[in-house]
Amino acid sequence: MASSTIENYVKQIYLLEQASDSGMAPMGKLAQSLDITPGTATTMVKALADSGLADYEPRVGVKLSPGGRRLALHVLRRHRLVESFLVKVLHLDWAEVHEEAELLEHVISDKVLDRIDAYLNRPQRDPHGDPIPSPDGTVAAVPSRCLHQVDPVGKYRVIRMLDQNPDFLNFADRHHLLPGTVVHVQVCDPGGETLVVVPVGEAPVTLGLAAAAKIQVEAVAGDDFQ
Repeated sequence: MASSTIENYVKQIYLLEQASDSGMAPMGKLAQSLDITPGTATTMVKALADSGLADYEPRVGVKLSPGGRRLALHVLRRHRLVESFLVKVLHLDWAEVHEEAELLEHVISDKVLDRIDAYLNRPQRDPHGDPIPSPDGTVAAVPSRCLHQVDPVGKYRVIRMLDQNPDFLNFADRHHLLPGTVVHVQVCDPGGETLVVVPVGEAPVTLGLAAAAKIQVEAVAGDDFQ
């Protein structure tokens, strides 16, 4: 059984891979995301490579092996199902469950996890909209764009919050920009770096493009993204 340290590394490498155009996790970003020194990160990544969980290229980055990817997706499945349970059953605030799930993801058994999954009726996404990997490591792909990338004067459904900092999640909650909410984009002003969105039934919200880039949406009314 992998240690919590190994699980944290492979999970973070996987997330950085997904955000990278090259498909490699940059070592500097890995160290920063884990709040460790670059030297410590390099030492651990070399150990992961020696154990067959990752491929490391000096001055380029690190990429998970198939085995490392399977482990990372298993950890993410635990994390996201635990977050779902904490919000939907224990009614914890969605802005505070990440740290709790970080602790529980390393100790929960597969048996308990499967019971949680069944109790929640096999959810596809966690409270922040992150996809929950299936038991076999499959991650469902949904055509989506960040809110700042959509065509102006359109109608979209919020599906995912890319920034899970509590301050940003509380902002999104206050302005009804929650996963599942349908919004109308009324104004998009690249020059002013703002856009105005209107959650259905709520007041208009002015967002900076940086904030809009943290919210993923899908097209509604059959108007799929190309």
